[in-house]
Amino acid sequence: MSILKFENLSKSFGTGTHATQVLKDIDLEVSEGEFLVILGFSGTGKTTLINLMAGLEQPTKGKVTFKGRPVIGPGPERGVIFQSYSLMPWLTVSGNIGLAVDTVFPGLSRAQKAEKVAYYVNMVGLSHAASRRPAELSGGMRQRVNVARALAMNPEMLLLDEPLSALDALTRANLADEIEQIWEQDKKTCVLITNDVDEAIILADRIIALNPDGTLGQEFPVSIPRPRDRTAMNSDEGFKRLRAEVTKYLMDVGIEAKVEGTRLLPDVTPIHNIPAAVKSAQKTMLDDRFLNFSQLHKIYPTPKGPLTVVEDFDLKIDRGEFISLIGHSGCGKSTVLTMAAGLNPISKGAIKLDGRHVEGADPERAVVFQSPNLFPWLTAKQNVAIGADKVYPRASQAERQEVVEYYLERVGLADAMDKPATELSNGMQQRVGIARAFALSPKLLLLDEPFGMLDSLTRWELQEVLMEVWSRTKVTAICVTHDVDEAILLADRVVMMTNGPQATIGKITKVDLPRPRTRKALLEHPDYYAYRQEVLDFLEEYEHGAKPKPKSQTLAAE
Repeated sequence: MSILKFENLSKSFGTGTHATQVLKDIDLEVSEGEFLVILGFSGTGKTTLINLMAGLEQPTKGKVTFKGRPVIGPGPERGVIFQSYSLMPWLTVSGNIGLAVDTVFPGLSRAQKAEKVAYYVNMVGLSHAASRRPAELSGGMRQRVNVARALAMNPEMLLLDEPLSALDALTRANLADEIEQIWEQDKKTCVLITNDVDEAIILADRIIALNPDGTLGQEFPVSIPRPRDRTAMNSDEGFKRLRAEVTKYLMDVGIEAKVEGTRLLPDVTPIHNIPAAVKSAQKTMLDDRFLNFSQLHKIYPTPKGPLTVVEDFDLKIDRGEFISLIGHSGCGKSTVLTMAAGLNPISKGAIKLDGRHVEGADPERAVVFQSPNLFPWLTAKQNVAIGADKVYPRASQAERQEVVEYYLERVGLADAMDKPATELSNGMQQRVGIARAFALSPKLLLLDEPFGMLDSLTRWELQEVLMEVWSRTKVTAICVTHDVDEAILLADRVVMMTNGPQATIGKITKVDLPRPRTRKALLEHPDYYAYRQEVLDFLEEYEHGAKPKPKSQTLAAE
């Protein structure tokens, strides 16, 4: 039986020639008790769609009905959980949930209200934190309060607008499992907006793609039996097949080839003597052990004594290798990277690049951070040129400009070079950051979760961009990530770190998959899921607090 229905619905913002159409000709029915997932890129109108369901927006054309009645505004029968937490900072966990109970059940006694609040606090596993205020909670705990508050209103339908996207990967997975358990328990109708394919398959009865032009795309029924265990699904043929189908569809409709090739890279030599236009580095450079981490430690002083964050980190990297560094939050991945960049002093041990000790920052080591850190008043071209002007002191202004424009073109910004950074989306800004790093012709490229602030599908696009540009330079690279698929997609070797403090290398997996790589091709490769399982097994082991194995057991790594 249909509980919510869209009929020939369109939504635009603005009027006349300034009108922007967001959704177009939407016909959709949501069945009672169904878990529906709407999956799409940022900017495709997903949030507008959920706002129309909630009654927070009205359609420009067509109508929305709930149980046959027009949706003309918000109502308690439709509970909404947003991406941001929107909690009252001065109230406790119980106090925030109590607001919903007071609103929906004003006739209950104080004791009955307290009992109902306690029930929902317990449902999301926060009984131990019931008296804490939001500032004392982690991001995942705050979102649990958000879920409990929505459930306390006892809605017939739950509308979830990317509720997990601001969380780290482990917290996100755990909370998604909890949402599924709550749905199973109460059998409420759920509509989830997300950009994460795995999350969609784990939770959905049915997945519908939202196309970039605001129309509904292909529908994918999910027939995998529940409960769906994340680790077990990695070897489930139905999961693999559906994952490949959804990924292929989204990439075909959403990721177009944006890289042109009209410019040639001038043969200018940067200050650290690697010719920019030559793929293979100079003969004088080392091939083996080009980058050498030896007995690396990072120790911070604390009031309780020295705290060892990274301990005995030993890794040898050959010239032209791409390394992914993965582990749970707080395992010291970024600490290792910033020491390699010369931005964080080494407490003990050494890092050598091309035979020389790393001491302080240097343009021979380019860093792409999670946030692109652009100068907002400068254009894309000017932001990239800042580094290039310093690195090519003997090149002419025209040659330096050609280097800048070449790399901006390679990352798909040929038409946006002269736009100020403030006019660029997050994904476009990160493209500028990638172009800026490559324009330095570095000996070493360091990427610190470069796509971590982007939605999953924009991340796919920029991973393809990164691989395309890297394949032309073969620069030695290390990428810190928490994304298993990203780690395997990019790397020659995946280096897995144990939990901190005293984090070290727990395991190294060599990824023997053909290059050039694309996400679609890897999903169809017979060995891909075996590599994925290795990394998932390691992360699951350390999720439960495993201690590092003796070094002799872990490092047949060099």
